Amino acid sequence: MSYQMLLVDDEIHAIEGVKADLDLSKLNVSGLFTAFNIIEAKEIFDKETIDIMVCDIEMPSGSGLELLTWVREHHPNTATIFLTSHADFKYAKEALQLGSLDYLLKPVLADDLEKALRRAQSVIDQNSEIRRNSQSHQLWMKHHSLIIERFWLDLINNTIPSNPSAIREQIERHLIPMTEETIFLPIMISVQRWSKPLNRRDEKILEYALKNTAEELLFNYMDGICFHIDRQMLLGMYVFDNSTGWNPDQIKEACEKYIDSCNRYFYCDLSCYIGRPGKPHEMADVVAILKGQVKNNVALVNHVFKHQEPKGLEQLVNLPELNVWSSLLKTGTKEAVIGEVEKYLEQLVNAQEINARVLRQFHQDFIQALYSFLNTEGIQAHRLFGDDESQRLSEGAVRSVTDMLVWIRHAVNRAINQSETVKESNNVVELVKRYIASNIDQDLSRETIAELVFLNPDHLSRLFKKETGYSISDYVLLERIRLAKELLSQTNMPVSAVSTALGYSYFSHFTRIFKKYAGLGPMEYRNQFGGKSSNSN
Repeated sequence: MSYQMLLVDDEIHAIEGVKADLDLSKLNVSGLFTAFNIIEAKEIFDKETIDIMVCDIEMPSGSGLELLTWVREHHPNTATIFLTSHADFKYAKEALQLGSLDYLLKPVLADDLEKALRRAQSVIDQNSEIRRNSQSHQLWMKHHSLIIERFWLDLINNTIPSNPSAIREQIERHLIPMTEETIFLPIMISVQRWSKPLNRRDEKILEYALKNTAEELLFNYMDGICFHIDRQMLLGMYVFDNSTGWNPDQIKEACEKYIDSCNRYFYCDLSCYIGRPGKPHEMADVVAILKGQVKNNVALVNHVFKHQEPKGLEQLVNLPELNVWSSLLKTGTKEAVIGEVEKYLEQLVNAQEINARVLRQFHQDFIQALYSFLNTEGIQAHRLFGDDESQRLSEGAVRSVTDMLVWIRHAVNRAINQSETVKESNNVVELVKRYIASNIDQDLSRETIAELVFLNPDHLSRLFKKETGYSISDYVLLERIRLAKELLSQTNMPVSAVSTALGYSYFSHFTRIFKKYAGLGPMEYRNQFGGKSSNSN
């Protein structure tokens, strides 16, 4: 290994004397630099990597002790040897306290200086090896933690068979610090909802923060590992040996503290599920039970759940008959329907009779009743609930009772509001008329117009004809003829422009239709009823 050295002394003959005494090749010194004051020395440090500094203590522009203080702060790997004309113990003591490796009196003998340089090189080599080992250790630990995480993921996903011999083989192959007899306690962390909308990038950032916080708050006093096993789901593993036990109350308290911190800082509700302790080959089954608990917790948020063996509801919950919800939708107010649903779901929660299966069944039954109600009103469900928000709320409704109630309020409000609008047929007809007037140049099929009011096209046609005496298509045609007469008699728009403004792609078609209903061709009508000019096509 070669070294670079800096000589600092305000006396040029002192520097030249040291240079004369040094055998640079023998000492493996590849670069020798000189400075006559602190300022010059700092400039060299800014440009070069200095391994050894040989420095005078007393200099006019700043002492060597001051320079060493700066070097220790900015270049801590540099070894320093002091040369001085003063055999003052105070200087020697301060120099050693600041980290000087040696303190030599001028004039220094060549052998003494060489020995001091050899000692400095030895210290540099040892420190360099320690740094290399430390960096390698850190890289190994980082890589090894990924290996341990991969081991657990493979184990709980049954990629590694859950038997002691297969686990022992993996432990030995990857040098994992455990045995097949080591006891673990798993904790599942499940994010139940974010309190504000997040894109996937922000969600990943917060999930990373949740993991770091779990490692700090849940594993700060016990050995363990925490890693992601799915979106919005973390798994922590406490590890115990024969000399350590575990305190359930302490773990529960740590989980509660973790939940509180995540509520306040990471915009989410989440729950922790504490499993039962066991050996590695038992963990796949224990984690599967925890996943079942997460899935079936549709009622409680920000809660710590202790281990419980899986159990379904022994018998099917007696859900209300469909005609109960249908009757409510037909005869009740929005508030009454929503209130009854809230009351019913609250009863299930209080009786602990609700899980993911029951909530899903309720969702299916209520959708059936809701769609049956819409059908009797002539309202098409896919038009009323075809928007992105409605689909998102319906898909998320089975996640929890809270999400279900959000969807219920949205769906009931929209369904009953539209039903009341349809019952006030005048409102529907006026809405359709305004739409036709505003879009007279567009394709105005009855299917297109029916989408506006979420009605079945046949139902809308019957309703419209009952109120106006015209079918929708006839009304659109007559509106176009009426407007054409106004434009021809009151403006100087070319007839071709009138045709386009009324939605006719072909001028000849417009002329034929106009003459059929007005009794005159467009130009004849304009000439007879006072158009502002007689411009032609």
